[in-house]
Amino acid sequence: MIEANNIICKYIYRNWIESYKSQRSFAIDHNIEESIVRKIKNTALKVENTNYNIPVNTLQKICEARNLKLSEFFKLINN
Repeated sequence: MIEANNIICKYIYRNWIESYKSQRSFAIDHNIEESIVRKIKNTALKVENTNYNIPVNTLQKICEARNLKLSEFFKLINN
């Protein structure tokens, strides 16, 4: 399961968070806490052995803000 979380966090960070002007603005735009954005980033970058187990409801909030269905998101990370 850790591997799946790493893949999800890497995708979100590299494709969406990294291009944002700040982590705070990403958090606001996606209706999540800034601390969650940091956890995703740290997991993606393998900072201090961080392994954030991203809850489905958090992933759903991010996807909804991007007008994506969860099924569409999983198709994206499978490519």
